[in-house]
Amino acid sequence: MTKYQPIRKAVFPVAGLGTRFLPATKSIPKEMLPIVDKPLIQYAVEEAVEAGIETLIFVTSHRKRAILDYFDPDEDLQTHLQALGKDDLHARIIDIIPPHVSTAYVIQEEALGLGHAVLCAKPLVGDEPFAVLLADDLIRSDGIGCLKQMVDEYQATGAGSIGVEEIPASMTDRYGIVSIEKDETGRDRIRAIVEKPAPEVAPSRLGVVGRYILPGEIFSLLDSVRAGVGGEIQLTDAIAAQLASKPLLAHAFKGVRYDCGSRQGFIRATVDYALELDDLRDDLLEHFESLIG
Repeated sequence: MTKYQPIRKAVFPVAGLGTRFLPATKSIPKEMLPIVDKPLIQYAVEEAVEAGIETLIFVTSHRKRAILDYFDPDEDLQTHLQALGKDDLHARIIDIIPPHVSTAYVIQEEALGLGHAVLCAKPLVGDEPFAVLLADDLIRSDGIGCLKQMVDEYQATGAGSIGVEEIPASMTDRYGIVSIEKDETGRDRIRAIVEKPAPEVAPSRLGVVGRYILPGEIFSLLDSVRAGVGGEIQLTDAIAAQLASKPLLAHAFKGVRYDCGSRQGFIRATVDYALELDDLRDDLLEHFESLIG
């Protein structure tokens, strides 16, 4: 069986301004907004750890100290909870990141786009294949998580991949869009990718969501990419250039995605996750019934 270089590192671009959630994000990073009682970034980290990631690389900004603080141990709080006998709460704040997983941080000095954010991680990733997760794309899976699905596919094929889902035709100008063709194994190989095309020229309705497994060679392409849509360095443009030399697969993941970069998606996620909790479900259902009645 062919052995491929393992996916050991994951990049989390978390330097964005989160303007759709102002004024809250004036002081709170959008990745720290909670779905019930756990911030978006923790859901993404847990998905990465499940997939076997050993190093978590956060591309952040000077104003987002809260993310660094969140993942640092708080010994005073732990001692306080233990003294109060609140063992259940104590258990929830220890080992948020397992001991065998390391963290690293790099500062994105300017908000120059997703491609630039990924490029900032180059010194920490090197030339090995790696994952990218966007925390505001929250993906809930009944079985294994989205990134683990993609890592398993990589281990079977050696090919990187991009998470995709079918979106309404009217929304293609909000996404990177891919066109696909079947490869010799029956998998969906990406034939082309374009950033935010108008509906009338979009090559398909397959929109890119915030999960990627990319080869280390992508960094040299990001180095040469010029500013694209919105005056930003687009990861999509580097991926388009990568397709000429190395295939990438379109991964139609099993699960439900919530666009938590939007208020509507954030609220839907909060409601759906709350309804899964025994101590919240009945009260919520009673409240909804009172609104309808």
